[in-house]
Amino acid sequence: MSDTYRLATWKDAETLLDLITRAYESIRALDIAFTATEADLGMIQDNLTQHTCYVLEQNGSLVATISLKTLEEVTEYPFLYWFAVDPARANRGIGSKLLRYVEETVVRDTLQVPAVTLATSRKHPWLLSMYERRGYVPFYERELGHDDTLVFLKKQLVGTGFTIRGAE
Repeated sequence: MSDTYRLATWKDAETLLDLITRAYESIRALDIAFTATEADLGMIQDNLTQHTCYVLEQNGSLVATISLKTLEEVTEYPFLYWFAVDPARANRGIGSKLLRYVEETVVRDTLQVPAVTLATSRKHPWLLSMYERRGYVPFYERELGHDDTLVFLKKQLVGTGFTIRGAE
């Protein structure tokens, strides 16, 4: 199987909308107030313009996506969001591949940042524990909707002795 990691382009917008809509269907069913649950084409295009969106293609088909932005009001580290895997290909390690690629190749090796952050719903039945198993540690919480909490998590990508180039 041929995996291709790349930046999303405007040509991907409709495919990304379809992928995110299908992937977040279970989140909508849980009544979790993630922005991605209400995504429309304009929101996808705004994301492509204002932030960085990565995709994983397998044999020419877009199978997963994750976006990266700054969220300075919460953290100094890059923030991952709108993480989606084609539900027809769930439980095959596709999401793990893309997440690892962005954590290691993009954030750690290219941006040379020692940590990365993301957030999830405390109400979701398995996402929080999944991220914790992947090395993410909760560091901040805030309200999400009327009956939920958004848990922000951080993952250290390199040891504390890490020096960012140019900051010596």
